[in-house]
Amino acid sequence: MGKTTLIRSVAGLTPPRAGTIAFDGVPISGLRPHAIAQRGIGLVPQGRRTFPSLTVRENLLLPTSVLAGRRAGAGANDERWTFEKVLREFPNLAERAGQRARHLSGGEQQMLAIGRALMSNPRLILMDEPSEGLAPVIVTQLGEIMRGLRAHGHSILLVEQNVSLALAVADYVYVLATGRVVHEGPIADIARAPERLGEHLGL
Repeated sequence: MGKTTLIRSVAGLTPPRAGTIAFDGVPISGLRPHAIAQRGIGLVPQGRRTFPSLTVRENLLLPTSVLAGRRAGAGANDERWTFEKVLREFPNLAERAGQRARHLSGGEQQMLAIGRALMSNPRLILMDEPSEGLAPVIVTQLGEIMRGLRAHGHSILLVEQNVSLALAVADYVYVLATGRVVHEGPIADIARAPERLGEHLGL
């Protein structure tokens, strides 16, 4: 459908073949991924993509390294994410701070991927299929986490095949089919006319 390609293009990992990408009205097409990240865009990639040989602590501290550029952005309420704050948000990670990421469960790895993105204090978080491969109870917890991030002032561009999860956390919906936007609108429009999703998703 082109969902992951969209996320990768925004993050600078797959340059778009045509068109432009702008963030806060400033073109970012053609920038290197690290330069895009430094402008306030965090990425939670499909499949988590944590560094298995590094500890939870080391994974979380990567976005604050000199190589990452020490991005100074923050959420709308100007409360910065720190290592300690991320561990308070994800107590499971606090208990496993010294463990290597390869030893975490799928849900814990997803929390680690989200925490790592938060450590850069992004204004926009890209999430690519965050519920993939997770148990239903963890998916429910994930939805609560995303609603909490919104409360912190973060915008989220969520790519998700779990329609129930997406509709539970979204304000605005785009439906992609074969690389094109076939429907877009506020979540309230979907609530009033759910058959619009059925036309494209077979629901």
